[in-house]
Amino acid sequence: MRRYLRVVVLCVACGFCSLLYAFSQLAVSLEEGAGGGGGKPQAAVASWLAGGGRGAVRGAGVAGPAAHPGGSDRCKDFSLCYWNPYWMLPSDVCGMNCFWEAAFRYSLKIQPVEKMHLAVVACGERLEETMTMLKSAIIFSIKPLQFHIFAEDQLHHSFKGRLDNWSFLQTFNYTLYPITFPSENAAEWKKLFKPCASQRLFLPLILKEIDSLLYVDTDILFLRPVDDIWSLLKKFNSTQIAAMAPEHEEPRIGWYNRFARHPYYGKTGVNSGVMLMNMTRMRRKYFKNDMTTVRLQWGDILMPLLKKYKLNITWGDQDLLNIMFFHNPESLFVFPCQWNYRPDHCIYGSNCQEAEEEGIFILHGNRGVYHDDKQPAFRAVYEALRNCSFEDDNIRSLLKPLELELQKTVHTYCGKIYKIFIKQLAKSVRDRYARSPKEK
Repeated sequence: MRRYLRVVVLCVACGFCSLLYAFSQLAVSLEEGAGGGGGKPQAAVASWLAGGGRGAVRGAGVAGPAAHPGGSDRCKDFSLCYWNPYWMLPSDVCGMNCFWEAAFRYSLKIQPVEKMHLAVVACGERLEETMTMLKSAIIFSIKPLQFHIFAEDQLHHSFKGRLDNWSFLQTFNYTLYPITFPSENAAEWKKLFKPCASQRLFLPLILKEIDSLLYVDTDILFLRPVDDIWSLLKKFNSTQIAAMAPEHEEPRIGWYNRFARHPYYGKTGVNSGVMLMNMTRMRRKYFKNDMTTVRLQWGDILMPLLKKYKLNITWGDQDLLNIMFFHNPESLFVFPCQWNYRPDHCIYGSNCQEAEEEGIFILHGNRGVYHDDKQPAFRAVYEALRNCSFEDDNIRSLLKPLELELQKTVHTYCGKIYKIFIKQLAKSVRDRYARSPKEK
């Protein structure tokens, strides 16, 4: 009986050793398939830290298992660590199980940290408003951010000085770009609606290396992480290339359905102040149109649209987008009003049900409401975030004073529902402090 037991134990031991050997061979193949064993995985993990061009801010490094002093790769020679005891290994060979270390390093190489691309166009007196928007994006977001800031030349120095002062955060990069339009029609594009506003139409053609992008107006405030709207890209079906919110929820006060002299998307049109784009698909798509039977790509359709409708459009580039998606409705993903909450949603009474239930996700203070007394609830949120610093105690303590300010606005329709202005904001603050320090 004892002899049989020894045989069983010996068989189990041999099987276990064979399994370890198979795992080790698998690790070698994974390492070789990923480009060899001499690379530095931390370079792949922290690839988003590379400078984003002129004025790039450096981010925080993410140290992988190979981040030893001197940059040595402790798992570089697998042939020494299959069976040798730890004390017999050379000092530059991993002392832990080489299969698990190699597998971990392999997973880091093929799963670099995703960064979220956010674009904004700033002209005139929009510096402070833009900086407040960028601050709101940084405070709550989890993944690293890459800002693409299109601004008039005279604003570049101010943007660089302000953003460089935030470099200690180590959570974002930025690139400054000049305002540029196609040379043959630059004057027409620049004077369309507001100065520089139509720059957003050319982002897919300028940022050719960027796959996806979130464009926002300068008067946007993020009340929850950018990560959450960025995740909507995964909900696009195979035909959708962009996402926007409706211009109105209530047709009785809608602008497009009452006054527009051109085609527009859906029942009330869409608002382009928050626009999520899969720019790879936008550049590839051939668009149906009412100018020719031939479908046109993004770079070819813009100028013909402007020439046909320039006497009939009021809201410039937003109108052109409405015309485009009227003819290509299958290409648009429509997200709820709480992702682009404007005074129109409460100025005549509350008409954004999603915001009433879950709070406002993104606040859009169009019509200059952050800077006058017409909608004090909007201004109160803007002032709270503008005056907030990045210190943890400051962010944590912004809610109570803001609620007191909002309570002073109950004489307005928007102020009567002031709790929706802080409902999601309070959750975002709680979630920020619930995350581990590494995630902040």
